[in-house]
Amino acid sequence: MAAVNGVAAGGGLELILACDIVVASEHARMGLPEPKVGLFAGAGGAHRLARQVPFKLAMGMLLTGDLIDAPEAHRIGLINEVVPHDELMTTAQSWADRIIRCSPLSVQLTKEAVFDAQFLSIDDAFRKDNGRRDRLLASHDFVEGPKAFAEKRQPRWTGR
Repeated sequence: MAAVNGVAAGGGLELILACDIVVASEHARMGLPEPKVGLFAGAGGAHRLARQVPFKLAMGMLLTGDLIDAPEAHRIGLINEVVPHDELMTTAQSWADRIIRCSPLSVQLTKEAVFDAQFLSIDDAFRKDNGRRDRLLASHDFVEGPKAFAEKRQPRWTGR
């Protein structure tokens, strides 16, 4: 997860691209300016950007080295939310709190499934879901979630 304030260029955007959730202040700017200095985004930026935003938009950013502002980054799906500067950390903390309230095992399995779906065929990803489903069904969290719901209390997750 990232909370972006200011300029995230080059390695800064590559860090953003490695995150699952990104919140940015309204004045943040980001991009991969490497071509402007005779380099290329070789630490993951060229690969990850084209997987996370539409291809033509990624190529425009990668080939020009231009930075985009936070509202544009949100519009193209590069970041999750744009907020006023004074709300940045509170909003980022809110995202983290909402994730933490979930079963850690469910969050882990969800991330595994999403990443598999990006790199495997759908059929292969579904096949790998069988093992994930078995892990979930054998877990304490699988029992705890519905039990806590029925008892109208917060679940006590163990991640096992």
